[in-house]
Amino acid sequence: MSYNIIRASMHRDEEKHWLGNTVFTIGESKTEYEISFFSKNGKDWDYSLHFADEPGVEEEFLQLDARLEVDDDLYNDLLDAAIDTIPE
Repeated sequence: MSYNIIRASMHRDEEKHWLGNTVFTIGESKTEYEISFFSKNGKDWDYSLHFADEPGVEEEFLQLDARLEVDDDLYNDLLDAAIDTIPE
């Protein structure tokens, strides 16, 4: 299933933890989702998925969240989009 990245960002907070997010759509859906990332060391990542703007269909949200648990390619692409915004 295809996806479209709308915007992404990544930065360090005051405690030097990594905080990032990627806003995207997936498939034919117009619903925008946002996945937020957090890491203390830049290697081990936690994430949280939520609707970016207006709430959408809860069943689709739950299916996407379950997919992120098993689809490493999708998850890594969304994380990489955020990481790629870090200035060198």
